[in-house]
Amino acid sequence: MGIDINHKWDRKVRRTEPRSEDVYLRLLVKLYRFLARRTNAKFNQIILRRLFMSRINRPPLSIAALTRLMSKQGREGKIAVVVGTVTDDVRLTKAVPKLTIAALRVTTRARARILKAGGEIITFDQLALRSPLGQKTVLLQGKRTKREAVKHFGLAPGVPHSHTKPLVRSKGRKFERARGRRASCGYKNEFVLSLVSAQIINFLRGMKLQQPAKFTAEPSYL
Repeated sequence: MGIDINHKWDRKVRRTEPRSEDVYLRLLVKLYRFLARRTNAKFNQIILRRLFMSRINRPPLSIAALTRLMSKQGREGKIAVVVGTVTDDVRLTKAVPKLTIAALRVTTRARARILKAGGEIITFDQLALRSPLGQKTVLLQGKRTKREAVKHFGLAPGVPHSHTKPLVRSKGRKFERARGRRASCGYKNEFVLSLVSAQIINFLRGMKLQQPAKFTAEPSYL
């Protein structure tokens, strides 16, 4: 008698090609698949793997972060490689340094600031000609935890040691200001001051708490 083997888990949970149908992205994948196979360089393998990733896993990198990362010691004159988008940052008021950047996409304002500083923006096919093995390059990527959605992940809001942002439908009169916030809506969570807190508040107000009168009555059993 044969055995029916469960093939439910017989799959590789990683991408072997991009989900996107963008022909330009597919051409880059074809190029770096060839380079990763023929050169056996770790740099090309990483680029190929990141080209497969979804946009959530290819977070944008701002000019400010790019400038900070490329100003570290030993990175002068190297090419900044970002498999994603380079965006502008209005908080960066000083001039952008002269940089050579290879990225999938650069926003309009970021491109203008980089080129104005005398920098250069190249594509990944140009990068393959300049640095086929990843020489004199710095691989960079943005933080994946910067998304708004990530703030809602983790322990339930309100439990001890939780910093998770609650999912609030509305902050109107009937929602976050209703139950527990007023007596007409179930109950009101009163904040009771302790005696020490009351003494501190009255001291700050220039008032003195009156000491309670001592009990002087004689006990009834005498």
